[in-house]
Amino acid sequence: MVIAIVAYFFVENFMVSSDQDELINPKTYIEKINQERAAKDELFRSGPDSPIPNKADFHGLHYFKVNTDYRIKATISPYMKEDKEFIVQYTDSTSEKYERYGYAHFSINNQPQKLLLLKHDGVISALFRDETSGIETYGGGRYLDFSPSDVKNNSIFLDFNKAYNPYCAYEPNFACPLPPAENTMQISIFAGEQ
Repeated sequence: MVIAIVAYFFVENFMVSSDQDELINPKTYIEKINQERAAKDELFRSGPDSPIPNKADFHGLHYFKVNTDYRIKATISPYMKEDKEFIVQYTDSTSEKYERYGYAHFSINNQPQKLLLLKHDGVISALFRDETSGIETYGGGRYLDFSPSDVKNNSIFLDFNKAYNPYCAYEPNFACPLPPAENTMQISIFAGEQ
């Protein structure tokens, strides 16, 4: 009985969900995300590259509450076709060449999802829209970025608590990549920046 109680406590307090094999402490994780958000607010408030036009009136970005359910392990199927080059349109009508890296396969609320991962300048990105886009979140979509070292055994953790808006959400003079049409999810992602 004691072993069962200890095992239950361990699973409930140190595992994000049963389909993930990376142990985390939820309390420490939430504190870390909130610290990262506070640091970003300070950067936007005082940084020289801040997209905020009127810093005096800036009181911080708006976020959904941190939710460990939106930190999800995804399986990556590498893009194997020869047409790896992908032209990404920008908000200012320009475009850039990206590389199709692969597809991230995962589930949210028992609904299977798939996102095209793109690689550009050594960064792997998931540019996406969801049902919150244009309502609770920026209509142009949000981003998740990764380094190639984040991919382990063709899997990656998609942490939607770290989903962020491009600079053009705050200042339209910035040119920002638009998510591919296929990366429009038919669910609401109540995580990350609003």
